[in-house]
Amino acid sequence: MLITICAIVVLLFVPLPWQPMTQIHSEVMIQRAPEEVFEYVSTPANWPAWHPSSLAVRGATDHSLQVGEKVTEDFRVAGRNGTVVWTVAGRRAPTFWSIDGDIDGRKAGTVTYTLTPVGAGTRFERDFTYRAPTLLFSLLNWAALRKQIDAESAEAVRRLKVKLDGGA
Repeated sequence: MLITICAIVVLLFVPLPWQPMTQIHSEVMIQRAPEEVFEYVSTPANWPAWHPSSLAVRGATDHSLQVGEKVTEDFRVAGRNGTVVWTVAGRRAPTFWSIDGDIDGRKAGTVTYTLTPVGAGTRFERDFTYRAPTLLFSLLNWAALRKQIDAESAEAVRRLKVKLDGGA
């Protein structure tokens, strides 16, 4: 019995050979030009004002980041606090911006913003993709984490809309 329990515990923490991918998609219409929205969302100093998971940012925070620039963010995601270093991986102003996260030397996911002009406004889409490195993480993600992260992401774009156009 003890051997079985030990084997199960080991299996929960062994890195998975296939790391399942999760994608969280959120979007909102904002009554501002894509250039204005892009400038705001790609400037890290603004993140804590609209994203509930963003507690603080430091480093290059006062401007729209270019490819290769890094910023450090303190976060609380699904009740877990941590620190992530984001590196800008892609940028095509004012329609696309992507950052890759690193937590303690481990890939932590990618956030991508896609902005599409619609009339006088912008459809803002935010995608957060991350992998499940272990069976335990995969099970927790399936049971609760994904749902919590999805709710936090939906709240983030709702707050962004309120911040930029008063929720109209």
